[in-house]
Amino acid sequence: MNFKTLVLLLIVAAIAALAALNWSALATPSLISLGAMSVEAPLGLIMLGLTILLGVFFIAYVLSLQGSVLLDTRRHTKEMQAQRELADKAEASRFTELRAFLETQYQQIQSQLMRRIDVLEAHLAARAQESDNSTAAYVGQLEQQLRGQLGKNG
Repeated sequence: MNFKTLVLLLIVAAIAALAALNWSALATPSLISLGAMSVEAPLGLIMLGLTILLGVFFIAYVLSLQGSVLLDTRRHTKEMQAQRELADKAEASRFTELRAFLETQYQQIQSQLMRRIDVLEAHLAARAQESDNSTAAYVGQLEQQLRGQLGKNG
């Protein structure tokens, strides 16, 4: 049990005990002034009734305050849930955009790489053709020299 609740229960119990033990004094009629006129009534019972009425209004106020706090908490929870969902959607959108960006970058790099490979292949083919032509020229030159030497010897 909460300390505050225990203190309140002790106070209510003390008031009830005092009222029960001193009921005759509380119920004794006395002259009460209401400003413009005077009335004979039991002052103790009037004060006890006003104390009970004050307690009832206090409890009603506390309950209404607690209810409004609960409603505000529920509203804030719903708002935070909506904000969380919005943030999750924004994050998913950013991931989608990042994926599209990375795929675009991958396609660009791949096309650049393929162009460079094509250029290198063309350069390699040209070099191979040059090498073949040089080799054929050397072979032709050697053949011509051999024929020339065979023609002189023969």
